[in-house]
Amino acid sequence: MTSLFSTLSEFQSVLSDMPGPDRDAIAGAEARNGQLTKPPGALGRLEELALWYAGWRGTDRPQITAPQVLVFAGNHGVTAQGVSAFPAEVTAQMVANFQHGGAAINQLSDLHGAKLDVHPLDLETPTQDFTTGPAMSEEECVAALQAGWTAVDPEADLLVTGEMGIGNTTSAAAIGAALYGGNAAEYTGRGTGVDEAALAQKIRVVASALRAHEDHLDEPLEVLRRLGGREIAAMVGAIAAARYHRVPVILDGFICTAAATVLAEAQDGMLDHTVAGHLSAEGAHRRMLNALGKEPLLALGLRLGEGSGAALAIGILKGAIACHSGMATFAEAGVSDS
Repeated sequence: MTSLFSTLSEFQSVLSDMPGPDRDAIAGAEARNGQLTKPPGALGRLEELALWYAGWRGTDRPQITAPQVLVFAGNHGVTAQGVSAFPAEVTAQMVANFQHGGAAINQLSDLHGAKLDVHPLDLETPTQDFTTGPAMSEEECVAALQAGWTAVDPEADLLVTGEMGIGNTTSAAAIGAALYGGNAAEYTGRGTGVDEAALAQKIRVVASALRAHEDHLDEPLEVLRRLGGREIAAMVGAIAAARYHRVPVILDGFICTAAATVLAEAQDGMLDHTVAGHLSAEGAHRRMLNALGKEPLLALGLRLGEGSGAALAIGILKGAIACHSGMATFAEAGVSDS
């Protein structure tokens, strides 16, 4: 599939002309929900999820049969500043692990029958250290957006986007602080498990990046270019492409949510086709989710990335759809509803 943009300005235009949910499908799903063999509202949030999913899939009795999980990998020049507990070489090593089926995301994708696709993005060419200049040129940022956009299978009926990239919690923290304000310490966490000294350095790096780019942080896509990474930009492109194809999305943790905030700030309502899969152990994740108005489906203290928390939440959404589409109505079951 060819993407619809070749510049950041064109990508912004694409975002401004996206489809919405099918209101007739939602109305039909609401009517069906009211006839199912249960007290009104007895399935709680599962009912809301089913109606949301029905609207984006355009049917009042949907099924989930073809979920897709995308994992994008990129390297960050800012790792030279000592912000991670692991060296950049780990990114490529983990990509190999994904490709050989050995990571957590492989197991969770298999569990839910999801097709897993892994996309390493120029790992031999890290982004620039964003304390000294923009992380990416416009061409590099657009290429990463296009990689994410074209990775989405239009035939998928659910999407999870995950990532791998040593140093990318630093990038996500900078994006969050740039878009929502506050100081670097409020957004910067331990990531891969750095010690106190490395955490202090990480906070200094994020603060330095915000100062270096402070005159250019009023445009979300420019924030992405200056403070993001290729894998983060690819997730932005993939989440946008999913909206274009009316594919619902389960958002993953802190880094995926940072990517999503770029879309939310670039275009009102751009995340209406998404739900938050989980609340991660990275402290600022809750702050970002609150800003997005997203209540996570799970809160298990996960901080792995890879799309793992969102992949685990596929089961929650499948449960919601199984109940909605598979339960009998009162009439079908011969049960009195009064």
